[in-house]
Amino acid sequence: MEALRRIRMLILDLDGVLTSGDIVWDSEGKEIKIFNVLDGMGLKLLEERGVKIVIISGRKSRATEMRMRDLGLKNVYQGVNDKLSLAEKLASESGVSPEEICFLGDDLNDLPLMKWVGFPVAVRNAVKEVKKVAKYITTREGGKGAVREVVDLIIALSG
Repeated sequence: MEALRRIRMLILDLDGVLTSGDIVWDSEGKEIKIFNVLDGMGLKLLEERGVKIVIISGRKSRATEMRMRDLGLKNVYQGVNDKLSLAEKLASESGVSPEEICFLGDDLNDLPLMKWVGFPVAVRNAVKEVKKVAKYITTREGGKGAVREVVDLIIALSG
């Protein structure tokens, strides 16, 4: 937990972390996602404290674009196959070391990035391989306040 005091960048997977991971389509073929308001408020609070918030998703979604715009988050990357390469580039550009990064993930495609950051977190409903790499496993599931749980820890420990 001491590592959370040094966090300057929070990177999040989207589906399964900021959402429950369910993909819902309406009768017109439009994707519907459900985001947790507590997670959104937590991200804003952390950003106000100077922590850079980055969203990296393997999928592209208009619903994601709209929610992130609503939150005012600008570092949102969708349709990314190699999350680690993007994170390395963003960290370098921001002058942030891997030890100063917390990443929340839930599935196998998150493993390379989880192994690179200083504080990897698995949401409660993550696959077992991700949980094995994590330094912290949330008590809440993705899309159900797991992000806020970690944000609150970072804020509490950083004063």
